Amino acid sequence: MEEIRILSPTAILGYGFPMESFVEGMKRKPHVIAVDAGSTDPGPYYLGAGKSFTDYNSVKRDLGIMIPAAIEAGIPVIIGTGGGCGGHPHVEFVVKIIEEIVQESSLSFKFAVIHSELDKTLIKQKLAKGEIEPLHPAKQITEKDVDEAVRIVAQIGEEPYIKALDEGAQVILAGRSYDPSVFAALAIKEGFDKGLAIHLGKILECASIAALPGSGSDCMFGYLQKDGFVLEPLSPIRKCTTLSVAAHTLYEKTNPYILPGPGGAIDLHNCEFTQIDDNKVRVTGSRFVPTDEYFVKLEGVRSVGYRTISVAALKDPIMIEKIDDVVKSVRERVVNNFESYGIKDFFLDFKIYGKNGVMGLFPGSETRVAHELCVIIEAVAATQDQADTICGFARSTMLHFGYEGRISTAGNLAFPFSPSDCKVGEVFEFSVYHLMKVESPTEHFPIIYRQFTNGK
Repeated sequence: MEEIRILSPTAILGYGFPMESFVEGMKRKPHVIAVDAGSTDPGPYYLGAGKSFTDYNSVKRDLGIMIPAAIEAGIPVIIGTGGGCGGHPHVEFVVKIIEEIVQESSLSFKFAVIHSELDKTLIKQKLAKGEIEPLHPAKQITEKDVDEAVRIVAQIGEEPYIKALDEGAQVILAGRSYDPSVFAALAIKEGFDKGLAIHLGKILECASIAALPGSGSDCMFGYLQKDGFVLEPLSPIRKCTTLSVAAHTLYEKTNPYILPGPGGAIDLHNCEFTQIDDNKVRVTGSRFVPTDEYFVKLEGVRSVGYRTISVAALKDPIMIEKIDDVVKSVRERVVNNFESYGIKDFFLDFKIYGKNGVMGLFPGSETRVAHELCVIIEAVAATQDQADTICGFARSTMLHFGYEGRISTAGNLAFPFSPSDCKVGEVFEFSVYHLMKVESPTEHFPIIYRQFTNGK
């Protein structure tokens, strides 16, 4: 085989894609349809809550097109990080959707499910052996951290996918995965260069975000040859340029030359990007450098309480001028009030959009103030009732707070919604962000097979 052709329909399963682009992709006779279904970008909540951040109907729409088309063409479908986070409940979320599609379309195929949520006993054993190390800026975990974690998943590499392909799977759904491995697995199985395959996967995982204009809900096509690969968007309104492809290679990376993943890293020091026609780019020179030992990245979260928020706006230029002092005084009043309740362990924050809600980490935010501000009051406490009470008190205190120069005696804040306070629910934080040494890339990631025949 001199070329592997890969169709990436969308940046994340459930984000959608134009049917016209998908049809164009199928015309190019891909050897595999691959899609990334998850990310940590939405934060720790979804991993902790066991919920998908993508909509059930949207995921079903995408898979309802992809799977029947692949079965008809006789090619595999590979889905990574099922349900957005890759834990057991997230994978089951996608399994149920696939079962519905199979029944509704009377499909027949061998189905593989690869799990990557790990048992805490295993994590503790690895910890005791010194086989878990932190990724910056995380600190080393303890057994207590493992016990407190709601769930811990590991980013699998391409090896479990290759094993499922070798055993005849036509549709593969996996838990948390290193994003490029979903796209690189078939190519590596067929003997193509691993560095080129993973680099291509790094770009294809976000589909047409690597094109101009970029889009997370449009298809991208990859052609992998022995000495390089070519990227082609499938919509006539998009183009791949050397700049767009090179820029996306750096997406979410701190080092422009070394891109680490399970078992090694891609070395891009000799990588070259060449415009071969109006909308296609060829990439060469990517090289995979294996590590002496094989590590997978762990992601885990723990519960830290419950959140309530209140959103308000303010226009008074006098209050805007004094907003830092007002926030400080309101915070002190809230803390003082709840000390008498015996409630001291809570989090209270005021996010001021129009001043430093987004740019607060950067210098100069003190002098950049808009003529109107949006204030988000956030309270996190041990129970939802406590969070409700703290947020409500902070909101009412700020609403009627008297500041120097205040003219009106009415409320300071304008609320866009009634009720003004929103119960957000349980709050999670990332507590495990570490590397775990494994003896085999497949040993901790069991594969469950099912045979569907005529929808059953």
